[in-house]
This record gives sequence, structure tokens and C-alpha cells, in this order.
Amino acid sequence: MIDLNDLEKKINSELTTKIKKSEIKHNQLYLYIDHEDLIDVSLFIKSNENTKFRQLIDITVVDYPENNKRFKIVYLFLSHEFNQRIILSYLINEKEVIPSLTSIYPSANWMEREVFDMYGVKFKDHPDLRRILTDYGFEGYPLRKDFPLTGHTEVRYSEDQKKVINEPVKLEQNYRNFDYESPWEGTQYIKEQSFKDKSSEQSIKDNDKKN
Repeated sequence: MIDLNDLEKKINSELTTKIKKSEIKHNQLYLYIDHEDLIDVSLFIKSNENTKFRQLIDITVVDYPENNKRFKIVYLFLSHEFNQRIILSYLINEKEVIPSLTSIYPSANWMEREVFDMYGVKFKDHPDLRRILTDYGFEGYPLRKDFPLTGHTEVRYSEDQKKVINEPVKLEQNYRNFDYESPWEGTQYIKEQSFKDKSSEQSIKDNDKKN
């Protein structure tokens, strides 16, 4: 098992300006780069004899909608030979197109499609960049923080058309009662119902005694 400090020094010495920042946390090496250097850095950590990070574990995204560089793209790499992990990340804005890793790590194919489907991040030179989790014609990107919790459309069975249809979400709130009380103390309508139940029980007991 290679020492993490030696690994960090090796990567920084070989890649020099391509590594903006590196640090060791939680027994793992964190690398911060620019997205233009993703291919060069990935090729090095996979092919170099002192690194051998030959498995891409996952690709994910963190959404910061208040920032100019909205998305933080995160890659998790594993070296089976050295039993080490690298977390590589960089920031991009909403409109940027980033390089695909499918030519280096074939497993990136579905991972990048999932990132595209959930966040709308586009990958250059991806062989089949289309949605993978949501349905055809789905509107929006569900894991963005500004995506409405109800979504934009709903699916239901139409008795009139005798088939399943998609239509804009309609939120019926006429019959909803928002009392904002603590669930631990019990909401008002529950208290009222409990009082009625107790009163009814008492009335039954009183009638029994009279009879």
C-alpha cells in the first residue's frame, strides 16, 4: 500500500500546474483541477506505474445555484493495486460543456448520462448522451436545487381517454389544513377529535350507570 503523502507528492511533481490544490482528508487524496485538464490528469493517474487508479467508481455533482460556477463535478477513482482512493473535482458554470471520460474509463458512459439526466451537465464526445433515468420528454433536471418538488407534469389514468396521460401538475389545496403545530404535541384537529372521543365514552358510561 503506497503512502498517501508520497502519492500526493508524486502526482503534484508530475502534473505540476495541472493540480490547483491537493489535500489529504479522511485517509483519501483530494485533487482540485480545471476541467480543461481532466483528460490529462485522468490518463496519468490511470496509466502511471506509481498510481494505477484503473477503476472509476462514480461521477456525481454538487449544485450551488447561488454561485457563478454553479456545479462542482466530482470523480471517485480506486487503485486496487495500492488500495487507495482519489476524489477529483472542479467547478463549472451552467453553460459549460466538459470532456467525457468514456474513452479512458468505459464505465463513465452511464455515469455521465445520469449526471446529464439529473443535472443537465453536457459532456463533449460522449457516444450516447441521452436521458437514462427519467422518461422521454421529461422537463427539467430533478436534482438541481431549483427544481420544484412536485415536478412540472404528472402521470395519471384518464377515464375519458381510457389511457395513461401526462399533464401539468395541479395542486389542489382547498381541503388542506395547515396549523403548523408541533407533531409531538398533537395538531388541533387531533386534539379536538380526542376530546370528542373522550366525551362520547363518558356519555356511554353515564348512560350505563343510569340503566
